Formats: sequence, structure tokens, C-alpha cells
Amino acid sequence: MASNAKNLSELLNTDSTVAAGDVAADSITTAKIADDAVTHGKTSFIDSATGAITVPKGTTAQRPGSPVDGMIRYNSTLDLTEEYRNGQWRTLSNVISITGGTKTTSGSYTIHTYTSSGTFTVDGGTLTGVDYMVLAGGGGGGSTRAGGGGAGGMVVATNQTITAGTYTITIGAGGAGNTGTSGEGTVGGNTVFGTIQTCNGGGYGGGEGVAGGSGGSGGGGSDGANGGSGTSGQGNAGGNSQSDRGGGGGGGKGGAGAVGASATLGGNGGAALANAYSGSSVDYAGGGGGGSRDGGAAGTGGGGAGNGGINASNLSTAAAANRGGGGGGGGRDGGSNDDGSNGGSGVIIIRYLT
Repeated sequence: MASNAKNLSELLNTDSTVAAGDVAADSITTAKIADDAVTHGKTSFIDSATGAITVPKGTTAQRPGSPVDGMIRYNSTLDLTEEYRNGQWRTLSNVISITGGTKTTSGSYTIHTYTSSGTFTVDGGTLTGVDYMVLAGGGGGGSTRAGGGGAGGMVVATNQTITAGTYTITIGAGGAGNTGTSGEGTVGGNTVFGTIQTCNGGGYGGGEGVAGGSGGSGGGGSDGANGGSGTSGQGNAGGNSQSDRGGGGGGGKGGAGAVGASATLGGNGGAALANAYSGSSVDYAGGGGGGSRDGGAAGTGGGGAGNGGINASNLSTAAAANRGGGGGGGGRDGGSNDDGSNGGSGVIIIRYLT
């Protein structure tokens, strides 16, 4: 007699795998699934019965290569939840993400320092209470009883508001000092903080009767020529030079360059301005010292700037990197000429309360 009952062998060898062809399309409907039949314990993306969902997690570099609107993920680089919306990744977390430059902390402040070009990005909202310093590159010194280079333009702002967006950062290079028999140096490069602030590079130091160049601060004049003018709010004028005298000092953020008025002495560079946004007080934007004539004393540069030269045995000096000072002007002693020296590169420092 035939029986529909399965024998013991068949029961022991039952394969519970459901092949794709065993289930017809749309055959499993909501009516066939009991309420609460699929529980949190049967899913890997729900942490508890209360319904906490684990979204995909990865770094910024691991974002999907071809994202579409509606994607949600946790960004472990930025420490926030983000969504792809309207063609762009945007934050979902109740935080503002700020990236760019070298990021450090000091006390209650987070600090972003730029010694080379890059970007500053604010994502997720408006950043308030921002302090920043923007400093351009210093000008190069001239050669032969020459003027010192002017400091790069410097602007210090406090308690500013920066809206969400990406801001291009350009750090100005220091201007080259003149290395010929005589002549002016080179103007420093501008430093740019997006659309927020542009500071002008320092003016060049004049050489052998050439006037100092205009800039953030003006370069010093040489052998009877005037110093260059500074940019209002960014720096000061370079020092003049009387005929057959030492070179004038380059202007600094803290003051104008001194006149090369003595028969032999070069004028001192204009004073620097101290700033502590980096976490410690540093002198920035000093004017380069003027070169001497006939063996006299050379002018001294302002903080971070170069000193003037006397002759081939006592050369002018370059300004320090990322402090925006002017280069020292070259001297002249008995026909022995001294080259001018390079100005210092600029910097941007941005800080806000953490």
C-alpha cells in the first residue's frame, strides 16, 4: 500500500536551503508574514529591540565611488554621520566639521596653521568666534648699500563668523634678494584666505640709488632714494636713504623702517608685531635691516627679519620662514659689494574655541 509518509532516511537528509527557483516572484506577501516575525535578533543591522540601526562606517577615502542622493553613512575620519544629498556629502550630526592645515590645540582653542597652500573647510553650519592671522611673504633686500625688504602685509582679526564652505588658502613666498652688482630685490608673494582676506607681499629693498618698493610694508630706499609705501591696515613704509648713505630699513607691521641717514650706517628695519594665535607668542612681519656703506654698522631687522650686510665678509641675512619678515639689504665696503637676502614666507593661523 502506497504511503505519503517520508521514511527515516529522507528526513535525515532534508536540505533546508531554499533555492531562488523554489520561491515564485511576489509569493511572499505582507499577509503571509506575522507581526513581529522578523525580530531584531534575526537582523545584523539592529542592535536592540528599541531599534538602534548600525549604518555603514568608513573613512572619507572610503566613501562610495558613485554616490547617489539618499545614502547615509558614518564618517570615521570626521567623526560624524553624513548623507549624500543634492550631489554632495553633507553632515547629519549635530556638530560642525572643520578641516585643513596642521590642526593642534592650545588650552581651549583648536588651531589650524598653514605654512603652505591648501584649503580650509567648514561643514555642517556656521563657525563663530573665530580669530585669524593672515601674513604675506616679506620682500627681498637690494644689493650695494641697499634698503632692507619690507615685511609682508599682516592682518589680525578676532571674533569673526565664517559660513560653511571651502576656502582656498594661498601662502605667499618670500621675495628673493638681489644677487647682482647692484639693484633692487623682489616683492614678496601675497597670502590669500579665500574671499575673507588678502594680504600684500612686502615691498623690495632698493639697491644703488633705487627707491624701495611698495607692498604690505614698504622696502627701504638706497643712496638718496625713498622707501616704499605700506598698505593701509597691513603695514608701514620703508625708510628713506640720504645721498651717499646706508640703505633704509624695510617697514614692519609694528612700525616704519629707519632712515639710512648716517654717513655709513644702515637703517634698522621696522618693528615686528607679536601674536600668540599659534599657542605661544611669536614676532611676525619685521622689516629687513638696511645695508651699510664703507664698513659702518648695518641695520638690524625687526623680529624674524634679516639683518643688513656690511661687505663680503659680513653678509646680509635672510628672514625666517613663515614669519613674513623682510630680507636684509646688502652693504658696500671699498668696492666689495654684498648681495641682498631673501624675505620670509607667510603664514595663516586660524583658531576657535573647542
